[in-house]
Amino acid sequence: MDNLCHTLVGAALAESGLRRRTRLAVPTLLIGANLPDLDALAYVRDPLFALGFRRGWTHGVLALVVLPVALTGLMLAAGRLTRGRKKAPPPDARSLLLLSAIAVWSHPFLDLLNTYGVRLLMPFSERWFYADTLFIVDPWLWLLLGGGALWSWVLRRKGRSHAVAERPARLAGIGAMVYIGCMGISAAAARGIVHAEAVAEGLDPIATMVAPGPANPFVRSVVLRTPGGYRRGRFRWLGSPTFTLDPRPVVPELDQPEVEAAAATPAGSTFLRWSRFPAATVRNGESGPIVRFYDLRYAGPRAGWAAVEVPRGTREQ
Repeated sequence: MDNLCHTLVGAALAESGLRRRTRLAVPTLLIGANLPDLDALAYVRDPLFALGFRRGWTHGVLALVVLPVALTGLMLAAGRLTRGRKKAPPPDARSLLLLSAIAVWSHPFLDLLNTYGVRLLMPFSERWFYADTLFIVDPWLWLLLGGGALWSWVLRRKGRSHAVAERPARLAGIGAMVYIGCMGISAAAARGIVHAEAVAEGLDPIATMVAPGPANPFVRSVVLRTPGGYRRGRFRWLGSPTFTLDPRPVVPELDQPEVEAAAATPAGSTFLRWSRFPAATVRNGESGPIVRFYDLRYAGPRAGWAAVEVPRGTREQ
């Protein structure tokens, strides 16, 4: 999910009562909810390198152990440095560790819910996991979590009791989990309908993605991998469930000599390790063939951000 969503999770957790656990609870929750995205620094080196590196090392099972401990140590050190003239009590180490773990663990859980996925078993396995439940930027989660956290903050500032002030944030958290659960059930049901209809049409799907779209929870895009290539379509819940399929297949073209050579380059191999529904096109450039790899989750043969071009298709690239 986007970092605004992760931050709002930390804020809602804080306003639901966890801010009272110990000093520095709020920054611990806000930082922890975003901490696995440390791997975004990979973009400093190169966007393609970042594509192959992100949502791995800092999102996997080893990071889920290391990052809460590291964050706890950081906040304990910050606590000693910020005691002030009144010598505020140091933050409680056990409470900080608990809050750090809750915040950090929330991050890969949310990232798992979208079509981009996460490599939960890193560094022991590079396998990607995808729940296809939420769009990567979900305004309904923003409204639920942000609204609940803000309402609780206002009530707290007005001097209301803990029970009263924390109720909106707690209800927002429950609402967010109910929403996620409903979207997960919707995703599973839609995937089953799409798979059944594809089989009925004789497509024999090998893999099926029924992906949520932005803002509208009742419409999903579809990608099918079949023995004859990819098929794309759209699924709608409104009215009666409707599945429409583009009659034009997308042929992966991955077995062409130029494409196979491009796939052996660092750029090609990095992209293909990340890709879920890879395909390629070949066009003639001034110096020879140019292979364009793309992923049908986010790109098509001619447009979309999830693509990389490998000039000449030679192994030296």
